[in-house]
Amino acid sequence: MKRFFKILGIIIIVLIVAVTAFYFANNEPLPVGEKGEKAETLAKKMLAAINNEAYENTEVLEWSFRDTNFYKWYKQQSLVEVSWNGNKVTLDTRSSENSKVINNPDNKPESELIKKATTYFNNDSFWLVAPHKILDAGTERSIVNYNGKEALLVSYTSGGSTPGDSYLWILDDNGFPTSYKMWVGIIPIGGIEATWNDWKQTNSGVQLPTKHSISLFGLEIDMGDVKTSNPTSDGLANKILKAIKHDAYNKTNFLEWSFGGRRSYKWNKKDHIVEVLWDSTKVILHPDNLDKSTLFYNNKPAAKNEEVIKKAESYFNNDSFWLVAPHKLFETGIIRTVKKVDGKEALLVKYTQGGTTPGDSYLWILDENYIPKSYKMYVPSMKMDGVSATWKDWITTESGTLLPTNHTFGENGILSMGDVKGYN
Repeated sequence: MKRFFKILGIIIIVLIVAVTAFYFANNEPLPVGEKGEKAETLAKKMLAAINNEAYENTEVLEWSFRDTNFYKWYKQQSLVEVSWNGNKVTLDTRSSENSKVINNPDNKPESELIKKATTYFNNDSFWLVAPHKILDAGTERSIVNYNGKEALLVSYTSGGSTPGDSYLWILDDNGFPTSYKMWVGIIPIGGIEATWNDWKQTNSGVQLPTKHSISLFGLEIDMGDVKTSNPTSDGLANKILKAIKHDAYNKTNFLEWSFGGRRSYKWNKKDHIVEVLWDSTKVILHPDNLDKSTLFYNNKPAAKNEEVIKKAESYFNNDSFWLVAPHKLFETGIIRTVKKVDGKEALLVKYTQGGTTPGDSYLWILDENYIPKSYKMYVPSMKMDGVSATWKDWITTESGTLLPTNHTFGENGILSMGDVKGYN
């Protein structure tokens, strides 16, 4: 027996030595960063890189955590369906007293299940959306030099299940998060790193991670089938598209129009080739490959001029928008949000990429049939902050789609789209 306890004691001592050695070999002290304007600027760069605005406007998020906990988060309503092992709880994240137990196969106290669901959600949602929480109330940000590059240290002074945790975000040159180092209460070793990779572009426009790898013992966290949706704003957008016969627009091969009598267009939409004509200049524009574009003066072929071709492209981007913008509500890089105007639903559309001026927003005002009758323009580059323009005199083209023929803005501004045609 003495020999047994002697061997057991040796094993315990060896384990203690091994654990101590592992701790000192892997534990990192929490770095000291510099707070202030530089840190806040880096935080904003990170939020822009991950399209935080799309996240803020996302209505529903769905994911799982290591294939054990499953979530459907109605973010705008502050409600979350949490499911695990046959249990199901609907959490009200704003008013916990309104949380409800839906399934309780083991007849456990409801308060116990609600508390467990809250803990699960706080942890598992953090692994999905932590980059979007760096400006949350109760956070402090500082800038740290990490391997010769700027990194963002975010400390949580309150909130969640474990206030006091800190995360050092490692960013690429564009401010996009690639990993973070953790100093958290549930892990005794500081500086454990986890990747933020395998990002997925979701339906609402926000990018979210689908898995993480943790440096400690090579652990992996699978986030399951990550999904987002905006059923309210997308539903309104689809009503608009139905009203203006968008299906027919998709099948329309050719469009013709002019812009205020200054420029005229013939657009082979099927092959995406545009004849742009102004003054004595004509450009056969290939928007997807400008090198293929050709130039004519007085209908005679002319040597290529990149500046003129670029001008034709800019004209087309602007002037086609005044013809077909309502048909572009679901293009890549658009954030859609429902707003109330005079008690009625209106659709705010923000372009985050593409076109000539990404960052512009348009608030579509609709008639009783969901046909756009005007919009308010928010165009920072032109110092427009709610400038209104009507969309009027819609016609049904030969191809069956609806297109506007006139716009008015200001007191006397009139913009005619000329003899608008759509055909196959």
